[in-house]
This record gives sequence, structure tokens and C-alpha cells, in this order.
Amino acid sequence: MIELLPSRLPALARWFPGGSPGVAALPEHVIATGRGRWWADRAVDPRAVAVSSGDHVLLRGDPDAMTPDALAPFARSYVEAPARFLPVLGGGFQRIDPWERMVYVHQGPALAARPAPGVTVRRLTPKDTAAVVALGPGAAWIHRTWGGPEQLASSGLCRGAFHRGRALSLACTYFLGSRYEDVAALVDPGHRRQHLALACVTALCQAA
Repeated sequence: MIELLPSRLPALARWFPGGSPGVAALPEHVIATGRGRWWADRAVDPRAVAVSSGDHVLLRGDPDAMTPDALAPFARSYVEAPARFLPVLGGGFQRIDPWERMVYVHQGPALAARPAPGVTVRRLTPKDTAAVVALGPGAAWIHRTWGGPEQLASSGLCRGAFHRGRALSLACTYFLGSRYEDVAALVDPGHRRQHLALACVTALCQAA
């Protein structure tokens, strides 16, 4: 697979229909934010295409147009693709672990956020970059689809639970679609079972 410059993208409608929930919103996220990469088997009239952001990759098209070696850029990624891609994926990687991702579509009105006493749930700003970094490398996955802690904190699409300036939990738009926003949440391991992530998700849904 070769990487495509944004100015050289093929028509995307037939490859990635818009308005879909879950990880299917990834292509729209990359278009809207510029935080991702586009790939194809060839620059002109591609037969297979891919789009990646963070740890996630979507494959579409004809798997026969791809060689196992062409999948090397997607090692250690979550790959979403039709079943017909399994043979080429199996040839490209020594191990494939199936991953079932449940998608829940929020349709009712959001309840009021109820943080614990002393905890404030609010939107992140660029000044909160250090607080996101302080969550440690284990939390890095949540800001990879935005390009890093500063970009996530500046996005306006992240809510955090704070206590004395320290971020205890985050919930953010993980993939920004035209109709749906895929939401991700995390909580500091030392503050689980306090409903902090739920409070952050609720605040994010209220804003959306």
C-alpha cells in the first residue's frame, strides 16, 4: 500500500459511506480533523484503499489487489474489514486476534452528570494538556486519534473529571462523524467505581 496525500484522495463515497456509527465514522473523522492517513494499492484508479487513525484501520475494496507485505504499516493495529480480507490479513501477520466491538447508539436525552463531592466535570482546554499527559502512557490510546494530548485538550470535544487540578477521568469524541460521534472514556485506575467516567460521558453527550 502507498500513502496518499490528501490532495490525491480518490472519490470516497463508494469506499466509505458517511453517517455510520462506531469505528465506521473513522474516515469522516480523518477528513474533518486531518488526524489520520490514507492508503491505496495505487494512486490512480485504486482497487483497495485503507484509512488509519490512532490504532485503528479500515480496509475496503478488492483484497486480491493487496499483497501480505503491503499490510506492514498496519501491524499492531485494530483492523476493521470485510471477511474477504481474512486470507490476505492471515498472510501478512503471524497472529490475528478476533475482536468483537459492540456499538451502542445513544438515542435518549442525556441525564445530568453527578460527579462525586469535590470533583468538577468540565470541558478541557489547551491549558489541560499537562493533566492529560500526567495520566501516563497507559492512557495514550485515548488521544492518538487526535494526534496527541495537546490536540485532544484543544479539540473542545473532551470532558474531564478534575480534583484539585488533577484529571481523574476523561471522555472524548474518539471519531468525529457527520451524524455520530464515537465516544471513548477512561478513568485513573486508583479512582474506579466512583462513576467518574459515567459523569464525563454524560457531560459529553449533553454537549453533543
